[in-house]
Amino acid sequence: MSVLSEPVLAELVESTGSELPHEKLLIVKGPRSGLTISIAVHSTVLGQALGGCRLWTYDDWAQAVADSLRLSEGMTYKNAAAGLNRGGGKTVVYLPRGTQLDAERRRAVMLDLGDAIESLDGAYMTAEDVGTSADDMAVVAERTKDVCGLPSDKGGVGEPSDATAHGVYASILATLEAVYGDRTVAGRRFTVLGLGHVGSLLATRLASEGGRLTVTDVNPAKRELAASLGAAWTSPDEATRVPGDVFVPAGVGGILTTEVIESLQVRAVVGPANNQLADRSGAELLRRRNIAWAPDFVVNAGGVIFLDTLTKPGASAEATRERVERIGDTVADIFADARANDITTLAAAEALALARLDAVPALV
Repeated sequence: MSVLSEPVLAELVESTGSELPHEKLLIVKGPRSGLTISIAVHSTVLGQALGGCRLWTYDDWAQAVADSLRLSEGMTYKNAAAGLNRGGGKTVVYLPRGTQLDAERRRAVMLDLGDAIESLDGAYMTAEDVGTSADDMAVVAERTKDVCGLPSDKGGVGEPSDATAHGVYASILATLEAVYGDRTVAGRRFTVLGLGHVGSLLATRLASEGGRLTVTDVNPAKRELAASLGAAWTSPDEATRVPGDVFVPAGVGGILTTEVIESLQVRAVVGPANNQLADRSGAELLRRRNIAWAPDFVVNAGGVIFLDTLTKPGASAEATRERVERIGDTVADIFADARANDITTLAAAEALALARLDAVPALV
């Protein structure tokens, strides 16, 4: 376990509060890869923590640690709101800016991750996330059994991106109904920020249903997808100011800053990106601007539902798909609760998750 310096501790306190609300925080420098790995286990109240491994670039390793803490807490709420008997955890592998991983070093860091997870004695199970894949998880599995989402040819259920996208699409339909009174996609204007696997799937489906799309990504090569869909292209910096019906954040978190929320020209925000609110106050600002926000940790739960459900004996793909589709019903309930109680959708979604977490002691 790493010893944190006072400046790093101060940054972590600022990002999480005066007391660390997590059960475990493991920070290791991989002996094979030399890369810093942070594993945060927020809660195991409902069961073994489940959350993916993010491999991403940060300015320093303390930012990566802070991100693992934020993301793991979000996983607790996500798994609870989805009705899973899973706690929340997250791994972040810190890539210094300018670092390029070759195949050998990538394998090395996944082996390091497997050893780190194994040292937690079953408290946490990982899966793929931003920057990692099912093949990466197969390498992790060489060192620990506490990993899921392996390729199907290696005994796993495959990557959960399709399920995540399906749950987000169901959430978009529920949001349209809450805002406009119907679920019609055709003719509606959508701006999709981020064309990774999930964002690309969403853009493709929305276009196929007659949605009018504006899309963008930090990778200019994604213009080819935009052209194939007949979508307009904009820059990532301009995406939040495009007039339309629904803004779909599908990249990294923190996009909904005060400045961005005040500049939005849409009726709704719903997308797969984690931790979309730069600050909790953003939920109230969205409400005051009459912009319907579907909380991200509910919307993007299709992936964990897929991984949790299909790894259990007797699970079927059809039943799993139906469960993912019910995310839309949960989003509809959250909008209804927020209206009925004159609260933000964030408060309504957290109340749903906390009700499950608070009920556990009474069942023991």
